[in-house]
Amino acid sequence: MAGDPRDEALRETCLNNEVVYQGGFLTVRRDLVCLPNGAHAHREFIMHPGAVMIVPILDDGRFVLERQYRYPMGRVMIEFPAGKLDAGEPGLACAVRELQEETGYSAREWAYAGLLHNAIAYSDEGIEVWFARGLSLGEARLDEGEFVEVFHATPRELEDAVARGEVTDAKTLIGLLWWQNWQAGRWPLTWRSASGADRASSTP
Repeated sequence: MAGDPRDEALRETCLNNEVVYQGGFLTVRRDLVCLPNGAHAHREFIMHPGAVMIVPILDDGRFVLERQYRYPMGRVMIEFPAGKLDAGEPGLACAVRELQEETGYSAREWAYAGLLHNAIAYSDEGIEVWFARGLSLGEARLDEGEFVEVFHATPRELEDAVARGEVTDAKTLIGLLWWQNWQAGRWPLTWRSASGADRASSTP
């Protein structure tokens, strides 16, 4: 757990940091660190501005999902909608924007689930997990060079796709896990309107 006093025995201290690559929104650093035993080592990692992922739920219970070609993987991936945070942008504002831009949907209610760190060995990226319901369809506004196919699937269909190995995206797997625990009453969500007015709810 965070803040555990045992953490100090495992902590690594940065002695020197070096930016080895600065891209459009990713930075690669190579830091010299002091290990808990006093030895030195290098840590290479990617700095990321952060992102959001949305679990959009239609009134009939189906999910809104995307099929998108991911170049590093060399194939089309099935994912929940997601996008990176702009500098200083609140997570909910980013979630509202990304859902509309990528899928055309807007949501009447939103709920913050938690924070996902998807690549802790080599990146500081954190992804906020948001749920959206009360969806209404408008017009998507994809970024230039962005190609996304939007489709709908029942929770069972998504679960079956996961079991077949067709869905391997970490954030989407976590979104499904969170939905399953929410439905079971184990992980409550607090819903709020898109305008930010809170409405407590601890049941699906």
